[in-house]
Amino acid sequence: MNGLFITLEGPDGSGKTTQARMLVEWLREQGYPVLATREPGGTRIGEAIRAVVHDCAHVEMAPQTEILLYSASRAQHVAEVIRPALAAGKIVVCDRYFDSTYAYQGYGRGLPLPTLRIITDFAVQGLIPDLTLYLDIAPEVGLQRRARSGGELNRLDREALAFHERVRAGYLELAAADPARWRVIDADRPPETVQAALREIIGHELARMTTNSIC
Repeated sequence: MNGLFITLEGPDGSGKTTQARMLVEWLREQGYPVLATREPGGTRIGEAIRAVVHDCAHVEMAPQTEILLYSASRAQHVAEVIRPALAAGKIVVCDRYFDSTYAYQGYGRGLPLPTLRIITDFAVQGLIPDLTLYLDIAPEVGLQRRARSGGELNRLDREALAFHERVRAGYLELAAADPARWRVIDADRPPETVQAALREIIGHELARMTTNSIC
């Protein structure tokens, strides 16, 4: 089987990271070779950039700096980790990818999408996910989840509710514009229910790939 590139997207508190971990465990149980990774990060360089861009002390960071840092991490991630894994026939499950840039820095920050697409194209060199799973949840619900979890809030988590509402609206617009790649899943349900929906979607995709490879 050829490599399969799956990304998970969603607002803060959507449960995306937990669902990605559960999905990876399930795929490995089925015998598939899987690489689990995340953005920003995924490499030594990327993790160092993540620490800088998410640091709450950096309140003066300009939106333009933010997008360039995320894109620098992404370029290294694609070159060092994602492309080699796909070339080796692995399933890559990535917690966030470039659609986060469009949602957060484009719709959330108000940076021009055409410019963001140019920067992103340069960073990823044409690497587009085969499937993007979007976990949808109302921002206020997601932020309440984050607060209850006790995890440390990063610089973007601390933005006003209006920012997170723009991010969610952006995600939904992106999904509507490319239904062949995107699947929208209601994340305001028990984790096991959300995971079952994800597994059903991935199962159909893997069956389709197997059929096509036989033909």
